[in-house]
Amino acid sequence: MRIFAIGRNYAEHIQELNNERPDEPVIFTKPDTAIIRNNAPFFYPEFSKDIHYEAELVLRICKEGKNIQEKFASKYVDAIGVGIDFTARDLQQKAKEKGLPWDIAKGFNGSAPISDKFISVNEFADLKNISFSLQVDGEIRQQGNTSLMLFNFDYIISYLSKFFTLRTGDLIFTGTPKGVGPVKVGNVLSAYIENEKLLEFEIK
Repeated sequence: MRIFAIGRNYAEHIQELNNERPDEPVIFTKPDTAIIRNNAPFFYPEFSKDIHYEAELVLRICKEGKNIQEKFASKYVDAIGVGIDFTARDLQQKAKEKGLPWDIAKGFNGSAPISDKFISVNEFADLKNISFSLQVDGEIRQQGNTSLMLFNFDYIISYLSKFFTLRTGDLIFTGTPKGVGPVKVGNVLSAYIENEKLLEFEIK
């Protein structure tokens, strides 16, 4: 199982970080050691002083495929969950300034909490109109909808499959909306798809 992630997929998030709008999906990966399950806590690492949350919808790949045509892409996803793409913003900024990769800023241990429950794609009336949100200590910080994505699910799957053979169980983080920000010890993060809370954990 691998984790693929899409950066800069919501225009307002691009603006809030002063990033350039991409012509193609921005791809990065996380190792499986990044995953936190079962609403287990996230332990704030010693190597960073600026960890940011980024709530995202997560696709679960259900069969192997490569060079997938966009019109067939939906057949390769069976369910959608929610996750947090934790980012060590200080490490990322240092790497960007030097023109270096920022793998450690995105892929460190525990940087990808995900919901245990994934909702079948058949339960959604329209995959291009799914709302999701993140609360920190009960206060809404992020709200997103798939209608606002620069690159939709089908395009993301097709694009990724040009370079990587997608396999059953692979996960795709599909990008975060505006409202990202830092976390601190004691915060409780709660992530929702529509009105259903699928993920809740504490920062320790």
